[in-house]
Amino acid sequence: MKAIVKKAAPAAIAVLRQATALKPTRKKLSDGLLPSAAHAKASPNSDHNTGLAVDLTHDPKNGIDCEVIFEKLKEDERVKYLIFNKKIWSRDKARSGNRPYTGSNPHTKHLHISINASKSNDTSPWFWWMNQPSPFATLVASITPVPAKKAYTTPVCTCCKVHSNTK
Repeated sequence: MKAIVKKAAPAAIAVLRQATALKPTRKKLSDGLLPSAAHAKASPNSDHNTGLAVDLTHDPKNGIDCEVIFEKLKEDERVKYLIFNKKIWSRDKARSGNRPYTGSNPHTKHLHISINASKSNDTSPWFWWMNQPSPFATLVASITPVPAKKAYTTPVCTCCKVHSNTK
C-alpha cells in the first residue's frame, strides 16, 4: 500500500489550475487530487494516495475535451499513465498503444493523469498546444481553490430488495 500524503504534487495541482486558466467556465465536478478515505481503502496502490495523480473533468462543450488531451499528453514526459473512456495508456507499455481499461470506474467523466515522481515539481504548461491564458486568467486560477479530496462513491445496486437502500 502506498503512503497517503496530505498534499498533491505541484505538477498535479498545475493541471487543474492551468485548465481553469485556459477555460474558466469549464465544469469541475469530476476534478480530483487526493483520495477520499473510501478510495484509499478500495485502491491502496492508487497514485492519488501519493499526490502523483489528478483527475480532470471531461467538458468538451467548454473546451476541455479529454479525448484530445488523452492523446496529446502521451507526448509529455511527466506522464506515467493515462486513463480515459475505458482506455489506459502507459509510458512503460507505450508500444502496446491504448489498451482496454477494465477497472471499476470506466473514467468516462474525467481523465486520470498519473505523474512520474521525478517530474512531480514540473509545473510547465500541460496544455501547450492550446492558446495560453491571459495573465489575469492565470492569476484568478492560481487563487481558485483546487479540490483537496475527491468523493469517490460506489453506485448502490437497486436490482432487488436485498441490495436496494429503499424498503
